[in-house]
Amino acid sequence: MILKKYSLLIIAMLMLMHTFSDAQSTKKKYVVIGYVGSRGWTGKDIKAGQMTHIIYGFAHLIEGGVLAPASVKDSVNLFTLDSVRTANPGLKILISVGGWGGCRYFSDASLTDSSRARFINSALAFITKFKLDGIDIDWEYPGQIGANNIFRPVDKENFTLLMRDFREALNKQAATDNHGKYLLTAATGVDTAYMTHTDITGMQKYVDFINLMTYDIYNGNDHVTGHQSPLYQSAVGKQERVSTAEAIENYIAQGVPADKIVMGLPFYCRGWTEVNNVDNGLFQPSAGHHISFSYDSLANGYINKNGYKYYWDKNAKVPYLWNSELHTFITYNNERAIEYKVQYMKKHQLGGMMFWEYSLDIKSQVLLNKVDELVAH
Repeated sequence: MILKKYSLLIIAMLMLMHTFSDAQSTKKKYVVIGYVGSRGWTGKDIKAGQMTHIIYGFAHLIEGGVLAPASVKDSVNLFTLDSVRTANPGLKILISVGGWGGCRYFSDASLTDSSRARFINSALAFITKFKLDGIDIDWEYPGQIGANNIFRPVDKENFTLLMRDFREALNKQAATDNHGKYLLTAATGVDTAYMTHTDITGMQKYVDFINLMTYDIYNGNDHVTGHQSPLYQSAVGKQERVSTAEAIENYIAQGVPADKIVMGLPFYCRGWTEVNNVDNGLFQPSAGHHISFSYDSLANGYINKNGYKYYWDKNAKVPYLWNSELHTFITYNNERAIEYKVQYMKKHQLGGMMFWEYSLDIKSQVLLNKVDELVAH
């Protein structure tokens, strides 16, 4: 009788362990995508185990639709990033093309079947040379004027065609060299103008992830202060810009599966001087100039230091700083803001988190550590 009881107990424990094992194996895995720029880091600085993907920015799309490293340093950096895989063999490394100031020839390169083929063939050669796992298209912005870029009304349709042709070519390349699937991602905007000039519904069919730039919602072009990356709307102000949550909802409404959406985080701040001294500078006009710098600098010299007082917007779920003597307002994200954003990401079963940019929090890596802590558990 005692033996039978022990047998039943053992069977029950084994069943419990099996159930726990199944739960662990079916637990959703989120991506952590880190954009890495060209300066401010060495291979020893990269915590490869805390990211699933690294996207290096940027390669240049030059006249004629050819992809090339911006400098010799970029080539060295790409080979260095390949070497950090030893710490995380599953790490995927992609090249980003474009970015603000790097999109001049996107409209030309996507214009015709032959121009798209030329761009894509050049990109495939680039990917092979640097042992990459895919490409990220950061076209800022189709159909709109930007930093000296060429643009046309047909950019909207041609962007989708470009992504379609990239997907087909990457699949063929994977079958040829037995690499496994090559990734295609897009870094995209969140404002009404971007949504109007981009075929989100059509384009998203071809990408693995949409890296949603849910930052710079208020930015250096504004003469009124505001949160650059709020999770929700603030209780003050006119709510003239989307929040992170609203941007994500807009993409889902356009047919983008939630698990393709990767929420963006800023590892830097934005600020304004000569701000009206009302409501601690929040949503106030600025007669001065715009400032922006790394989270490292912010933590070292600004947060509750040198006259800058910390405030928390309980509705928007983000912090900000106000210096009443200097009339300077600063918007940023911190560990607390990341906690709320990760909660939102998990609740809505998004694809994961991404951030711009690695070197901006490289000394303490406080923000990356918080992302790693929360996303992995």
